[in-house]
Amino acid sequence: MLFDTHTHINDEAFDADFPDMLNRAEEAGVTQMVVVGVDRPTIERVFPIIDQHKYIYGAIGWNPEDAIDMTEDDFQLIQRNLTHPGIVALGEIGLDYHWDKSPKSVQHEVFRRQIRLAKKAGLPLIIHNREATEDTWRILKEEHAESIGGVMHCYSDDWDWAQKFIDLNFYISFGGPVTFKNAQLQRDTATMVPLDRLLIETDCPFLSPQPFRGKRNEPARVRLVAEKVAELKGLSLEEMAKITTENARRCFRIHENG
Repeated sequence: MLFDTHTHINDEAFDADFPDMLNRAEEAGVTQMVVVGVDRPTIERVFPIIDQHKYIYGAIGWNPEDAIDMTEDDFQLIQRNLTHPGIVALGEIGLDYHWDKSPKSVQHEVFRRQIRLAKKAGLPLIIHNREATEDTWRILKEEHAESIGGVMHCYSDDWDWAQKFIDLNFYISFGGPVTFKNAQLQRDTATMVPLDRLLIETDCPFLSPQPFRGKRNEPARVRLVAEKVAELKGLSLEEMAKITTENARRCFRIHENG
């Protein structure tokens, strides 16, 4: 029983083989997943999926790269839909300093506003952080995000920062990059993260793990992430699956929602 905590199966990349993709996930032991909407089109595509599939949960938020494009209507769309019973988190939100599209000040304001919305809704956060670790941590701390916690999605920083995020009530999630040859930092960090704060994900269709790097990713391949993290922790795949699934259900409070 594997839980892929971060998918974009609402992406057009899956339109041609959506049922087959879900079948492959099931065959790989992936019994639960979260589908994430990050802008108006992908947010709107979350709901038909979670309405039709009992064990696929949803997360909606506005990604930082496009913060400059977010309108009041977009904010209201997110706010209005957070009460849907299948929505288990607000995200992915955060900061992205890699791309130059949205000024930092705009990203900060959109980030803060969505944290406050999540706190009001009582939902955990899914955090996107790219080349902005210090500001991401500072804003989460200033906004007292520890009251709702959440996930540091596709974590790529060192253990010192991971510890700081764990202290703010966040789980640390690893994806395909933990299997890459040049990802020693992620492997070192994964080795240090306490078992009760560990999550796994694909971020599909992106970041396919080895030996599929460069190809379209899909939820079935979260098994390869689980195998690598289990190896790093000296555990069996079955133990890792059980631990990370229990963590995901606790993080997203799924036991409360059924």
